[in-house]
Amino acid sequence: MKSVIKLEEATMFVASVIALYVYGNPWWVYLLLMIGPDISMFAYFFGPVSGGVFYNIFHHKGIAVVFGLIGILTQSQTFLIIAIILFGHSSLDRMMGYGLKYFDAFKHTHLGWIEKTVLRKTNAS
Repeated sequence: MKSVIKLEEATMFVASVIALYVYGNPWWVYLLLMIGPDISMFAYFFGPVSGGVFYNIFHHKGIAVVFGLIGILTQSQTFLIIAIILFGHSSLDRMMGYGLKYFDAFKHTHLGWIEKTVLRKTNAS
C-alpha cells in the first residue's frame, strides 16, 4: 500500500509541475516549488513547537487548497501559483516520506518517524 500512496503523491507533484507550465511561469518558479516552503524549517531555531507550527502551515495541503480557492474567487494568478507551489511541494515531501510534524521533534511526523537508511556492506567471506 505504501507504494500506491507514493505513486499518488508523485502524480499530484507532476500535476503541479504541469499546472505551473500551463500558467507560463518562468524557470525560477519551479525552484520555489522544490525548496520554497522549506524556508519554514528555520522556525526550528526557536524550538520544536514553533518549528512544527510553521512547517505544518507551509506543508499542509488544506492551506494550499484555501489559497487556490482564494485565487479562483478573486481571479488572482498569484494566489493560484502559491497554491500550486504549496500543494506540489507537500506532495513531493510526502512522496519522500516527510509528513506534517508533531511538536516534540522534527523527525516525528504524521507518516511516522523519519529514519536515515544506512547502507551496510555484508561480509561475503
